[in-house]
Amino acid sequence: MNTVAASISVLRWAAGRAWLSDDKLTNRFRKWPLWISGEAQPTLRQLEDFARLTHTPIGYFFLSEPPELALPVPDFRTLSHETMMEPSSALLDTLFICQHRQDWFRDHARIQGMPAHDFVGSVTVSDRPESVTLAIKQVLNLSIAERRQVSTWTDALRQLIARTEDAGVLVMVSSVVGSNSHRKLDVNEFRGFALADKLAPLVFLNGADSKAAQMFTLAHELAHIWLGESGISDPSAGQLPEKQIERWCNRVAAELLLPLEELKNTHNRDASVPEEMQRMARLFKVSTLVVLRRLFDAGVIDEATLWQYFRVEVERIRSLERSSGGGGDFYKTLGARTGKRFARAVLSSTLEGQTLFQEAFRMLGMRKTSTFYDAARELGVLL
Repeated sequence: MNTVAASISVLRWAAGRAWLSDDKLTNRFRKWPLWISGEAQPTLRQLEDFARLTHTPIGYFFLSEPPELALPVPDFRTLSHETMMEPSSALLDTLFICQHRQDWFRDHARIQGMPAHDFVGSVTVSDRPESVTLAIKQVLNLSIAERRQVSTWTDALRQLIARTEDAGVLVMVSSVVGSNSHRKLDVNEFRGFALADKLAPLVFLNGADSKAAQMFTLAHELAHIWLGESGISDPSAGQLPEKQIERWCNRVAAELLLPLEELKNTHNRDASVPEEMQRMARLFKVSTLVVLRRLFDAGVIDEATLWQYFRVEVERIRSLERSSGGGGDFYKTLGARTGKRFARAVLSSTLEGQTLFQEAFRMLGMRKTSTFYDAARELGVLL
C-alpha cells in the first residue's frame, strides 16, 4: 500500500485548528499516533479523509511548516487561551461565508438603487457613549419601556434583531458553519463579529451563546458598525478590555441595553447584589452580567466585587445552559442563520431571474428547489 510523506507539523496544526483530540483521531485513524511520531505515514486516501475531516486543503500537508492564516478582519478578542491564537477553520469559514454574502448584497443594493447608510462610520471613540447610544436608539427606533413589556429574553433578542434589520443592518445568527450541523461554533473562541459597509453592514452572532449574551454581543457589534470598524470580538458585559475600542463598544452596549439613569431609578439599595442582578435582568430582559457591569458603572459596587460576582455568575450560567435539542423549524432557522433581510433579497432576486438558483442554494444552504419555494412562501416573498 503506497503512503505519502505528509508533514508532521502540518498534521498537528490541522488537528489543532479543527479542535480534534488525539483520542478522537485515533478512533478515526488507527495509526494516528504513528503518523505524528514519524513511525508511519498515511496513504493518499487516508490523507484525503483527514483533509476533509479537518477542512484543510490537501496541498498544505506537503509544506514543511504550517501556513500562517490570518483573520481577514481586525481581531479585538481578549482570549487568553494560547491554543485559540490560531483561528479555527470553523471561524475562518464562517467569516468567508459572511463576506461572500455581504459582497452579494452590496451588488444587489447597487442594482436596486438602495441608499447608503450614513450611520456607518458616523462616530469615533472620542464621542460620548451616551450620545452614540441615543443615535443608535433613534435609527433603530428602540425603547427601553417597549423591551420591558416583552415576556422572555428570546422575544427581546428577536425584537432587537428585527429593529436592527429594519434599519438596514444584516444580522446573521448561527451556532454552526453555514448549514453544516456537524461543524459547531465555539463560544469560547468568539461571540460575534461586525463587517462594516455603507451599503451592506453585517453583524454575525454566535448562536451557541445564551440569548441574553447574544443581546449584548449585538449591541456591542452595533457600536462597531457605527464606528465603521470591522472586527471579531468576544464581548462580555463583565469585562474591562485592555483595547480602547472594545472598552468603548462595551460602554455603548451597556448603555444601550440598560441606561444608567434607568438603573438608578429602579435600583433597590436594600437588596443583595445577587438579588438585584436577577431582578433587574428579568425587568430589563438583559443578562445578569450586564446588570452587574452597570452596578459597577454606577458606583454601587467596586471592581473587586465586580470580579467576585462575575466569576460566580459565569459558572452559574454555564451550569444552566442546556442544548437546544432538535433542529427546530428549518425556515425560522434559515431566517436567523442568514438573516431575514438577506434571505428575502436572495429569494426575490432569484425569482426575478437576476441570481442563479445554484448560487442562491449555495448562499442559503439549500439543495432542493421545493425547499427554496417553501422558504419563499414562509418568508413572505411568495404568496
